[in-house]
Amino acid sequence: MKPFASSADLSAKTETLEILADGVYALTAEGDPNVGAIEAEDFLIAFEARATPVAARAWLDKLREHTTKPVRYLVLSHYHAVRVLGASAFGADVIITHDTTRALIEERGREDWESEFGRMPRLFTEPGSIPGLTRPDVTFSDRLTIDLGGDRGELVLQYCGRGHTAGDIVAWLPKQRVLFAGDLVEAQAALYTGDAFHTDWSTSTLDRVKEFGAEILVGGRGAVPRGREAVHAAIEQTRNFLLVLREEVGAVHARGGTVAEAFRAAHDALAPQYGRWPIFEHCLPFDVQRLWDELDGIDWPRIWTAERDREVWDSLA
Repeated sequence: MKPFASSADLSAKTETLEILADGVYALTAEGDPNVGAIEAEDFLIAFEARATPVAARAWLDKLREHTTKPVRYLVLSHYHAVRVLGASAFGADVIITHDTTRALIEERGREDWESEFGRMPRLFTEPGSIPGLTRPDVTFSDRLTIDLGGDRGELVLQYCGRGHTAGDIVAWLPKQRVLFAGDLVEAQAALYTGDAFHTDWSTSTLDRVKEFGAEILVGGRGAVPRGREAVHAAIEQTRNFLLVLREEVGAVHARGGTVAEAFRAAHDALAPQYGRWPIFEHCLPFDVQRLWDELDGIDWPRIWTAERDREVWDSLA
């Protein structure tokens, strides 16, 4: 039996702060969740929050080597615990999410917290520092624009459709051509689709992401692709993972097979390209189970609990 999810991944990752444009920053960490920040004329906008306030402060310490501006806005791309529970460290005036993310936090935020802590304990640096669930101050349904002041242009927060979750948003800097895509796109990292809408994500949602024409893209995990060709490659790598998963699991489901057979078929098909990338073995059992549920007609993702995590892992992995 393989170690549960990422519970055995305890080695520290090398963090790299990248300056993507004037006042535009990203922190990557060898496949750990990426975070970012954008300087406005007299304030900062942070994108994603990390899993705990202590982990978030480590990112802020690096950022403070480049800017001392206060964080006015904290943008959270979706509700997953490793992206939101460190929010209190930022001291942001306003936390922003999609409307649906607010609802998901209320519906399953506590269960997701317990689930992700069990799956990825290393990311939860000093979990006792988490004050409770993170709740937004402002939400929107389609599009929200923040003026950055001076000649910095604007930041556009956009909903592109159901994908990694029902409420993912991206952050787009049209002047700088930089897109923070959250977990809608991964660059040389496997996809977690346990709360996803596979058909929407692999078609219309990624089409909308591609339409931005970004020249630099910060995905949820992995390195930062630079240049239009590299950005498109990351988007299509994400799409291909979803399409192969849909094809393999769908074929087993259609012939009346079992979810365990679907897992083996998906693993065999995806491993040659994705198997060595971060969190592939961790994610795939949960990915297959969620897609199987969709094929059974369960449109709204079932809530992952620590107990359900173990049941699915033991039956598939």
